[in-house]
Amino acid sequence: MKKIVFLDAATLAEAVVLPRPAFPHQWTNYASTAPGEVVSRARAAEIVVTNKVSLDAAVIAALPELRLIAIAATGFDHVDLAAARAAGIAVTNIRAYSVDSVPEHVFALILALKRQILRYVADVRAGVWQDSGQFAFHGHPIFDLRGKRLGLFGSGDLGQRVAELGRAFGMDPVFSARKNAPARPGTLPFEEVLATSDILSLHCPLNPETENMIGAPEFALMRKRPLLINTARGGLVDEAALERALDEGLLSGAGLDVTRPEPPPMDSAIMRLARRPDALVTPHIAWASLESQQTLANQLGEVIAAFVGGERMNRLD
Repeated sequence: MKKIVFLDAATLAEAVVLPRPAFPHQWTNYASTAPGEVVSRARAAEIVVTNKVSLDAAVIAALPELRLIAIAATGFDHVDLAAARAAGIAVTNIRAYSVDSVPEHVFALILALKRQILRYVADVRAGVWQDSGQFAFHGHPIFDLRGKRLGLFGSGDLGQRVAELGRAFGMDPVFSARKNAPARPGTLPFEEVLATSDILSLHCPLNPETENMIGAPEFALMRKRPLLINTARGGLVDEAALERALDEGLLSGAGLDVTRPEPPPMDSAIMRLARRPDALVTPHIAWASLESQQTLANQLGEVIAAFVGGERMNRLD
């Protein structure tokens, strides 16, 4: 009888069905788990499922029965892979489950900002349109996407799908080389993408190489006052520098679905951004269409069954 513990099951919507393995098991769901509760809840588990609950070296060392950490997401920066490897614990993630949801959210943010949707909705609600006396109220400039350069950082499944949607709008998608690295075939130099793009969209993992990859020096290179979209990880962008860049007119706007930490404190730079008319902040829901969540859950069941069956599906270790 294998014991399975899901530490933060409430990260998935109630409508999502978690497939249960065919092998004998005991599955326990916790809606959420605080850092100090992880060891006591997972102590006897062979399989621990986590979406965002951290499993660092100390926690891993305190779980002698643990054989599999099944991450219910793609990102794995909250799990100490080296510690898991040293302890002989397998680590898996979920892949390519939100290839529609995230790119569609990217364009929802782009279109809302480029077409000034929130500003015009607010004007209608406040009676500004009616007071204008015109059939069309031109209070805020609107821009088309055709012909605009879309700079993409990250060329995996999500970046490729965003590029595909960009081409459908008549945009010019380009992929950036890694920061401080030469351009590879199919990419442009990092600095060139920053300098020549009208819209920038981030699709990178968070690691020591990418942390704060967009900060004050990078904003200074953005000659075209681009729109910045981040649906990847909050730590990719220096949030204080982002606020200053908007204040100084180095950006035309920002659309953020991720922050650091999550949720952000009420007195943080992110919350000040959330109140600005040139920024949109959504609560890490780009991935969360019901279709994508169910795909994630189905794949989670497959990954666990594969591990128990001796297969290396989606292994990170």
